[in-house]
Amino acid sequence: LNCFVAQDDEAALAAAKQSDERRAQGKALGPLDGIPVGLKEMILTTELPTTAGSAILRGYRPPYNATVWQRLQQQGAVLLGKLNQDEFAMGSSTETSMHGPCRNPWDPKRCAGGSSGGSAAAVAAGMCLGSLGTDTGGSVRQPAAFCGVVGLKPTYGRVSRFGVIAFASSLDQVGPIADDVSSCALLLEAIAGHDANDSTSLPAPVDSYTKRLQRDIKGLKVGVPPQLLEQCSADVRQVVEQAIATLRSQGAQLQEVTLPDADLCVATYYVLACAEASSNLSRYDGIRYGPRLGEAEGLQALYTRTRGELFGAEVKRRILLGAYVLSAGYYDAYYVRAQQVRRLLTQQLLQQLQQVDVIITPTTPSPAFLLGEKTGDPLSMYRSDVCTIGASLAGLPALSLNAGFCPQGLPIGVQLIGNPLAELTLLQTAYALEQQLALNNCPPLRR
Repeated sequence: LNCFVAQDDEAALAAAKQSDERRAQGKALGPLDGIPVGLKEMILTTELPTTAGSAILRGYRPPYNATVWQRLQQQGAVLLGKLNQDEFAMGSSTETSMHGPCRNPWDPKRCAGGSSGGSAAAVAAGMCLGSLGTDTGGSVRQPAAFCGVVGLKPTYGRVSRFGVIAFASSLDQVGPIADDVSSCALLLEAIAGHDANDSTSLPAPVDSYTKRLQRDIKGLKVGVPPQLLEQCSADVRQVVEQAIATLRSQGAQLQEVTLPDADLCVATYYVLACAEASSNLSRYDGIRYGPRLGEAEGLQALYTRTRGELFGAEVKRRILLGAYVLSAGYYDAYYVRAQQVRRLLTQQLLQQLQQVDVIITPTTPSPAFLLGEKTGDPLSMYRSDVCTIGASLAGLPALSLNAGFCPQGLPIGVQLIGNPLAELTLLQTAYALEQQLALNNCPPLRR
């Protein structure tokens, strides 16, 4: 499946042995002590290389650990390795990785989603009990849906980004991926909380997610935006409607919500994300990190050859788009306008969430697509994020869980979107839905 791209088996076994000894002495560091996890290759670790799936960082060994990995370490979690991803998290299928594409454990001819495809596929295939991915426009939720697992994008600032390679800094968030809702809650509880090293980190207390999962959802107000359902395939609509009916049968109150400008999400996101990416990726010039090309030919050649030959096609496309929308004469027409639309979209989502507790949508417009199916059509690939981008632009928490299968046996996810810092409500709703659906989320390859 090509999920893991860097491993240190001896170190993992040694950490597991130490965990066994602690448990035998009744001194476990926490519920995650000894639990095998994987980390997306955007997350810095001193133990293993961190390349973000890019040749421009080939062989890079960070001098420090990301806060999220430090927090898992403090609980005794065992790092099995680093997980495959789209280059610099730019993609929706993990096909832009220098390590090659990641495959879906439900059907290896299909993609695992992106950009955190390795994180979702490894969990679905039973290679690790949990993983961390990053989500900028849906990169935790979309692969979670394609692979039939649970993925959560926290509220912007709920989880520290210190030590996480930047793609688009006003959007990036680290999120947990796990087999089920309770495991996802356990991981979130471990990594959430304020971090003085991250200026965007929120100083808000962390809920006891795992202790408060069980909740009677009778009376829970659930919003349904019909325009997002209309953009999805018939198979996806059917599964999402069944999930909505299941919530109604448990006493939830369903009501229609309107997101009148949801069609602007994809265009707004790609203007802003590309603009921030062009700025963030300017630091990769062959001087400070990774390999150098053209050094003997002078400084100009060093810059142009290193960036021109070591960045992949999708990354270069987004750098060019970002530089264009930030350039003189186009800044107001594109970047400023996109920021204004982002504010409008955020206001619309928050207005609807004043009337309901959660909003339920499809996670993706279709089940997992074939490898190579969309690589020649970037716009088609970008539109696969149509359901997830809204919560990212607004900085809201959102969770995807498997809600059923299409006739080909591929999982289909539903997305729950909540108010700021309402991760507990999302987890409780997802847990209630999960218990009622009682699906077999184990892919044939794992069985």
